[in-house]
Amino acid sequence: MSSKHFRRWFPAVLAAISLTALAAPAGAATSYPVTPNLYAGIAQSLKDPSAPPAGVNVASCEPSAAHPRPVVLITGTFGNMTDDWAGLGPTLANAGYCVYSTPIGGSPKSVVQTIGRVPESAKQISSFVDQVRTETGAAQVDLVGHSQGGLIGEYYLKLLGGAAKVHSFVGLSPTTHGTTLDGLAYLAKAFPGGEALVGVACPACADQIVGSPVVRAVGDGPIAQSDVDYTVIETRNESVVTPAGSAFIDEPGVHNLWVQDTCPADQASHGELSYSKTVYGLVGNALDPAHAQPVSC
Repeated sequence: MSSKHFRRWFPAVLAAISLTALAAPAGAATSYPVTPNLYAGIAQSLKDPSAPPAGVNVASCEPSAAHPRPVVLITGTFGNMTDDWAGLGPTLANAGYCVYSTPIGGSPKSVVQTIGRVPESAKQISSFVDQVRTETGAAQVDLVGHSQGGLIGEYYLKLLGGAAKVHSFVGLSPTTHGTTLDGLAYLAKAFPGGEALVGVACPACADQIVGSPVVRAVGDGPIAQSDVDYTVIETRNESVVTPAGSAFIDEPGVHNLWVQDTCPADQASHGELSYSKTVYGLVGNALDPAHAQPVSC
């Protein structure tokens, strides 16, 4: 990290570490601490970018009758397992799910990941899903993808034969239809060192531009695959996948949800979606609609 970025981030990192410590619950040992926000997640990931957040990739986890399908979380551009999933990951684990994630699209030791080509990252997810199914004995998994993670999931489902292995897909503002380089540059500012990677150092950025071969391949014909339940969650406070609402999949059977239609005061940004309490509730209901619960704001 450059000295410029260090000076910019050091105060936020110190505050975020304090917030993370305050967020740790004092309850039972089976309760995993939920990191409160993106900045705390980034601070946490600086210690070891290859480490999963609390409650994720727990070797002893066995799917239950209540939650028989493991949940695989797919990171977004510039993100790693911890800075993207230290909120939603332990939240799902505390609800009784077996939750998994894996480094993709870059070196596991780098703070900035998920910058490799989308098709290659989708192949990594394909292998990881097979690994999770083998280890847990589950016939299918559920996928939750944030931003580029949503596009990777959609690519896997449509073009790599993943639909037979997946029951539900939830996209948090996925870049399904692409976005602009300006939008990705705006996102990069949230991650230490991210700005320097936009362009040639970020093949995934090129894959997510409107009209790219990857975006065209996913959008050629129906995006949603039969027998997979699709939910897309978006914020009206969107600054990356613009205009707001362009992340939605306007196809029969797809559930397109605005965060603010459930909790008007929740102004989560694109990067903050995986730390929104509203999103926690919407994701939980999407994964288990038969037992949907009122969403807490």
